[in-house]
Amino acid sequence: MTKLNLTRRKFIVGGALVGGGLAVGYGFLRDGDPANAALTATTMEGEVALNAWVKVDKDGLVTFAIPRSEMGQGVYTALAMLVAEEMDANFSELVVEQAPVADVYANIAVMKDALPFSDKHHEGEDTIGAWGMAKLGQFLGVQVTGGSSSVRDAWLPMRQAGATAKAMLVAAAARTWDVPPAEISVTNGVLSHGGSGMAGGFGDFAILAASETVSLDPVLKKSSEFTLIGTPQPRLDIPSKVDGTAEFGVDIELDGMVHAAVKLSPVLGGTLASHDASAVKDMPGVLKIVPFESGVAVIADSFWRAKTAVEALPATFNDGPAKEFSSGGILTLLEENLESEDSRIYAETGDARAAIDEAQSAVKAVYKVPFLAHACMEPMNCTAMVTDTGVEIWMPNQVPTLIKWFAEKIADVPAENVIVHTPLLGGGFGRRLEIDLVIMAVAIAKEMKNRPVKLLWTRENDIQHDIFRPAAVSRLEGALGSDGRISAWANRIVSQSVSGSYTARLLPWATMDVPDNTTSEGAADIPYEFTSRLVDHVPVKLPIEVGFWRSVGHSYNAFFTESFMDEMAYAARADPVDFRLAHLENHPDFANVLKQLAKVSNWSTPLDQGRARGVALHESFSSIVGQVVEITVNGDKEITVDKVYCVIDCGAVVNPDTVKAQMESGIIFGLTAALYGEIEIEDGVVLNSNFPDYEMIRLGNCPEIEVHLAPSGRLLGGVGEPGTPPIAPALTNAIFAATGERLRELPISRAGFIA
Repeated sequence: MTKLNLTRRKFIVGGALVGGGLAVGYGFLRDGDPANAALTATTMEGEVALNAWVKVDKDGLVTFAIPRSEMGQGVYTALAMLVAEEMDANFSELVVEQAPVADVYANIAVMKDALPFSDKHHEGEDTIGAWGMAKLGQFLGVQVTGGSSSVRDAWLPMRQAGATAKAMLVAAAARTWDVPPAEISVTNGVLSHGGSGMAGGFGDFAILAASETVSLDPVLKKSSEFTLIGTPQPRLDIPSKVDGTAEFGVDIELDGMVHAAVKLSPVLGGTLASHDASAVKDMPGVLKIVPFESGVAVIADSFWRAKTAVEALPATFNDGPAKEFSSGGILTLLEENLESEDSRIYAETGDARAAIDEAQSAVKAVYKVPFLAHACMEPMNCTAMVTDTGVEIWMPNQVPTLIKWFAEKIADVPAENVIVHTPLLGGGFGRRLEIDLVIMAVAIAKEMKNRPVKLLWTRENDIQHDIFRPAAVSRLEGALGSDGRISAWANRIVSQSVSGSYTARLLPWATMDVPDNTTSEGAADIPYEFTSRLVDHVPVKLPIEVGFWRSVGHSYNAFFTESFMDEMAYAARADPVDFRLAHLENHPDFANVLKQLAKVSNWSTPLDQGRARGVALHESFSSIVGQVVEITVNGDKEITVDKVYCVIDCGAVVNPDTVKAQMESGIIFGLTAALYGEIEIEDGVVLNSNFPDYEMIRLGNCPEIEVHLAPSGRLLGGVGEPGTPPIAPALTNAIFAATGERLRELPISRAGFIA
C-alpha cells in the first residue's frame, strides 16, 4: 500500500470547534471561505446557493445538494424531505444532485459511532468520548456513507439548512414588500402576505435572498407540525432507474475514453513477479500493458478487447503469506483462540465466569460463520483521467473524501486539482468504502495521460479479490437461576478486527493495537437483563483483508446471541418469546417490538404439520428489529422459507415506504448469507468465482415479507443495515423448532439443509 502523507490539518486536532446543528457543517471552514463556497462553485447562471445545501434559480427551481451516496437506500429522497419540510418547498418540483467534496459535508454521526470504546454513547447518552469524535470528524471533514448514519447525521443540519434558506427568502420578500417577516407565510414554494394579497415564488426573491443574513440556529418545526416527514413519498431516484437514464459508474462514457481490464494475483495479497507484454501487445485494440504491484492491466479501445488480452497475457506471481491459509484451517485457528488468555473485555457485570463454573447444568455452545463477499450488483469500477496538473475521477463510492486524498497522492498533483464525481451506486454494502480501485485506476491512467481510462473488474475479480466480512467463532455459556431466568451469561468472540484491517490499508504507519467496538457490537450491548455477564473478544491477525459488510459485527453477533437465547429458552422449557420478554423488564421499547411481532406473526397460533416458526430480536445502529421466520420442511432437510414478519422501531420515521423497503432489502441480504453465503479459501486462493458458486436469493425462492413500523419515540435510528442481523438466527431457530436440529454454523448448507 502506498503511504499517504496527509496534511497536519487532517490529522492533528487542536482547539475547541463549534458544535450542534447546521454549525457543525461550518465548524472547520478554511479561513475566508464563505459557508456556501462549495455549493456556489456548482451554480449556473441565474442560480444562487443560499447555503451549502440549497440552491434556487430565477425560475424558482430548488436544488438540494445531497452529501451522501445514493446506493439504493433512498438517501436522496430522505435527506431532501428533511430540507423540504423546513423550507416548505414543493417536494414534487425540486431536484437533487450529489454534493461536491468539501469539509462542510462531513459525516459527524459515523465518527461518533466509531468511538473505539464504550462510554454510554451507544446507549444514547451525550458523552465526552462522542464529543471528542465529533470534533475529530469536523476536523477531518470526511464525507462518508455508511453505518446507517445518513439520516441520523442529517436530521438537524439539513432541516436547519431548509429553515435558514426559508428565512432568507422570507427576509428578502419582506424587504421587497416592506412588511414584517412574521406576516409572511410559505406553502409549497410560494411566499404570501395575507394582509396585502402579495405573493411570489422562491425564484422571485432568490437573488436578493442570497445577501440576507440569518441565524444558523433557527427555530425548527415540532413533529406535530410536520406535513412531509413521516409521510410516504415517491423515491426521487426511481424514475431514472426505470427509464434507463440513471447514470451509474459502469455507464460513464467520455470523449476519448479507453478501457482497462486486469489480471490479479490468484493468491490473496500476492504480488506480480513477471509478465510477457509481447505476447498480447499486437492483439486487436490493445494500446498499452501496465504492470502494478498486485497484477497487470491491459488498456484497449474496448473492454472486451482489454479483457480478452489480459486473460491471454502470461504472468507469474509471488504468493505472499496468505498462501499458508485455507478456510478450514482458519476456522480451526479461531476456535483454538477461544482458549486464549489475551482478550479484550467489552462488557462485564458481576462474576459470570464463577457463576457458570458453579452451575449444575450450564448450557454451552460454539458458533461459527465464514468469510463473506459483498457481491454488489454493479461490478467494481473506476474511471480516471490524469493530466500533468490534475486528476478527475468518476467512481461509485461511499467515501469521496478518501477517494480524493488517494487520487491526489497517486497522481502527484495539488489537492485543489482533484475532482471526484460520485454517480449512483449499484450497491455498496461497505465494499465501496475501500480505496483499492482508485489506487489501481489512477496508477493505470497515469500511463495514458489526458485520456479517461475506465477500469472495470470482472465478477471473478470482484468475488475473488473482495475485502471480505471476517470469519468469526463465538462460545456462549449460560446458567439458569431457580426462577427459570438466566443468572449468568458469558460470550467470547474470536475474529479479525475490521477497523484495524481498514486502518492498516489506509494508513499503515498509523495502525495501532486498539479496541474495536465492531468486533463486539450486538454482543456487548444486548438489552437482556442478567445478574452477571461477561463479553470479551480475542483479536486474531490474518493475512486476509477484511472490511465493513452490511451491519458489520452485528451480522454475526446477532446470530450468536439470538441463537443462544433460543437454546437457553429450550433449556428453561420456556416459549422463546416469553423467555425473551422475561429478560426485558427494564427495556419497554424492546419488549414492545417483541410483543407487536408476536401479535402480527400469530406466534401463539399452531402451524400445520411440517411447518415451524423462529424468532429473533436485535438492536443495531439505534434501531430495534424483531423478526419471525416461517418455514416448511419438505422431506429430508429440504426447507422453504415461506414468510418473514418484521417489526422495527427506528425512532422518528422520515419516509415509511423507504423504511419498509430497507427492511425487505436487509432481510434478503442476510437470508442470502444464511442460506448460501461462504467464501471458500484454499492455499490463499478464493475458490468462488461468480454467482453460480456464490449463490443469491432470487424471485423464485424469496419469501413473502411483511414489515410493520412501531415507533416508540426513542432516538432516531438507522434503517439501511438493521434488517440484516436478526434474519439468520430467526431462520435457524425455526429449523430447530421444525426438526430438532440446532444449527450453530452458517450457511445452513453446511449441515446439509437445502433451500
